[in-house]
Amino acid sequence: MDNTWALLGSAMRAGDAPKALTRGTVRRVARFARPHWRRLLIFLVLTVISAVLAVTTPVLAGKVVDAIVGGHNLSVVVWLAVLIAVLAILDAGLGLAERWQSSRIGEGIILDLRVAVFEHVQKLPIAFFTRTRTGALVSRLNNDVIGAQRTFTATLSGLVTNVIQLVLSLVVMVTLSWQVTLVALVLLPIFVLPARRLGRRMAGLQREAAQLNAGMTTQMTERFSAPGATLVKLFGRPRQEVAEFGVRAGRVRDIGVRTAMLTRWFMTSLTLVSALAQALVYGLGGYLALTGRLEPGTVVALALLLTRLYTPLTALANVRVDVMTALVSFERVFEVLDLEPMIKEPAAPGKLPAGGVSVEFEDVRFGYPAADKFSLASLEDVATLDGRGGEEVLHGVSFRAEAGQMVALVGPSGAGKSTIASLLPRLYDVDAGAVRLSDVDVKDLDFATLRRTVGVVTQDGHLFHDTIRANLAYARPDVTDDEIWAALEQARLADLVHTLPDGLDTTVGERGYRLSGGERQRLTIARLLLAQPKVVVLDEATAHLDSESEAAVGEALTGALEGRTALVIAHRLSTVRAANLILVVENGEIVERGTHEELLAREGRYAELYHTQFDEETAAA
Repeated sequence: MDNTWALLGSAMRAGDAPKALTRGTVRRVARFARPHWRRLLIFLVLTVISAVLAVTTPVLAGKVVDAIVGGHNLSVVVWLAVLIAVLAILDAGLGLAERWQSSRIGEGIILDLRVAVFEHVQKLPIAFFTRTRTGALVSRLNNDVIGAQRTFTATLSGLVTNVIQLVLSLVVMVTLSWQVTLVALVLLPIFVLPARRLGRRMAGLQREAAQLNAGMTTQMTERFSAPGATLVKLFGRPRQEVAEFGVRAGRVRDIGVRTAMLTRWFMTSLTLVSALAQALVYGLGGYLALTGRLEPGTVVALALLLTRLYTPLTALANVRVDVMTALVSFERVFEVLDLEPMIKEPAAPGKLPAGGVSVEFEDVRFGYPAADKFSLASLEDVATLDGRGGEEVLHGVSFRAEAGQMVALVGPSGAGKSTIASLLPRLYDVDAGAVRLSDVDVKDLDFATLRRTVGVVTQDGHLFHDTIRANLAYARPDVTDDEIWAALEQARLADLVHTLPDGLDTTVGERGYRLSGGERQRLTIARLLLAQPKVVVLDEATAHLDSESEAAVGEALTGALEGRTALVIAHRLSTVRAANLILVVENGEIVERGTHEELLAREGRYAELYHTQFDEETAAA
């Protein structure tokens, strides 16, 4: 039965086989497998021994029949039976050992691949994540890695086992009777050709089922998230959603029924052809035995060996398909590993001087790179990557914030404020000019130093689906509970956490949706306080909050900014009055700079923005 399912899987994969592989894929696979070479060698030896035993047993069975028919001493029959039993026990033990080695190799390769891809993805630029479908990327770590594993388990072991069984079976069968062997092979094309045709049909059904399942997964992932469920409820479309889901699920059901019937047809055909071939063996072999040209035991041995012949022949007919289908999973994994990280650590990183940290932008020019520089079409679910990009969006931005000072960036949406802020923690690298911390270019600092020095709070501070303690400890894994409570107190959140039944062990939910917007922001501020950065970037940290929440977050920010250099992006101009320097950004350029009073007195763009916003707030009140 296991061989039947293996053949069916081989036939199904025939329609999905890749036509070619990138040059060097096999060599890369070999290098990746090198750490496991000892286990691979043991695995192959066990497989060879198992294949030899599989051919030996039918021959011994034939000897038993000959001993019985020939009237030999009972001890001969008994010892042959004992030998068959010993070989069966040995084969069972080898099967367990082979499975142990196979699983160790496969799971070891899965571990190596997953860790390698996960580590590499961490190095990719933030632009990669803004374009990539998360589900497609996760699939590389799951489905494709498991497909790569199959290269070393099912495909490799199957190839070795089938080749050895085929060669040994043919040699033994021809030795016993070339006439019977020839007749036994006559029916092989009747099975192999329809099996390959069936494989194409099954592959088409499997592709359609995979697409439908992917559609259902996407629909569930989007609709079951808090924002997606809210949207469905607000627009009153639950029935339409259920109907759409039901159509996909119904089609998957229909495909399942057809697949089950085709599977049954395949298994029935295999059984029928094998039975017909055995009938021919018994017929011709019986005739030869009755005419004295063949021993009765030889007929039995040939019939048993026939089962060791048809299965390998059919499987090897698709061996190229099997190998290439398995290797293509490796190529898809290598495709991610070959993405070059755009942000790299320096070979000889510099050091920041002790004390406070200044921030300087000197004639910074920047344009967002085109997608073909950092992304994959397969991960974006597009035919061709968007080649647009590279257009300059920041034009000669220059300013300096001394240690402990606050610089505010204001201006209309899309002016380039967040882009400027993203260059400080090296989410992107400048195209020209320099960004410096205490006169050291950020490109000359290692990532650890940069992360310790610069802390960021965005307008939608992200929280993991974990406890409050775990989310806060993400900033400092060695933090104590006393330090956590001190940070929560400073973030004006301690009283709330004390009222929660589980306290610090309260789970915040996906993206922190069990908390209000203001509470989420204050929790991210508490995390920032625990990180103790010397430079703080606030990217519209109070945007989209009501007045009460904004006031609470504002109080928390006051503590967070104390004694630190700050780069603040603010939508409400009233929050940046105390800034040491206010920069008005428009179209990627700084069009005005000065203090709040200086800019109002100048009656320029800042004064216009301020009075417009003040009038709107007065009218709303």
